[in-house]
Amino acid sequence: MESVILILGLLFFAFVALGVYVGVKAIGAAKRGVDRTITQARRSVEETTLRAKSYGQVGVGGELAQLRLTLRTSMRATQEALQVGVAEDASLSESLGLFKRLSVHGWELDEELKKLEREPDRATVASLLPSLKQRTERITHSADSLRWAARDRARKFTDDGLDALSAQIDVEAGALRHWTVETDEPVRGESRPQSDVGGQERGREPGSGPVDGAAQAITAPDPRLQTGYPWQKTARPETTN
Repeated sequence: MESVILILGLLFFAFVALGVYVGVKAIGAAKRGVDRTITQARRSVEETTLRAKSYGQVGVGGELAQLRLTLRTSMRATQEALQVGVAEDASLSESLGLFKRLSVHGWELDEELKKLEREPDRATVASLLPSLKQRTERITHSADSLRWAARDRARKFTDDGLDALSAQIDVEAGALRHWTVETDEPVRGESRPQSDVGGQERGREPGSGPVDGAAQAITAPDPRLQTGYPWQKTARPETTN
């Protein structure tokens, strides 16, 4: 009896521990989902603000906003393309590692541009714009190169797969149309036209042998049983008394 109570107690504690574990995992997943939603919403608001500044604001502020918007758009597009591609092509893991290293420089540049937007000394910021544009172009060019290389690789694999599938379909289509080849060849055992038979019969000399193997298998008619026409009855043999 004590062993049964002990087993039931262990099962109870196991179910409680399992329930706590599942609850913690669910809360963690919900928290990550909320954080992800908040991050995406903050990103959307910030990019909308940058887009509005780049179009509506002139001077140094508008140029800084345009640089940030260009940088963030390129980096986000490359990140999404590589993350989707590495799930199907493991060879892109090295490219994803290079992009993570490039992202460090991208975030540093983005933070620097964000600080310069609040800088009151516009003359100094204007003098830094050429170098900032050059850095932005170098980072976005590298990100674009990784993204387009990954897309070209995926497109190449798709084209190769389509070519192989097209070749298999052509072979299968030819196999399905096999009767077109058979109808072009004479069917075995098919009788030849009467004109051809008559011509060959007229061309043979009396007493000559059969033309082919098929004629050899035909037994020559017995002259004594020759009745003339098929519709005539066979004459009865005369009986001798």
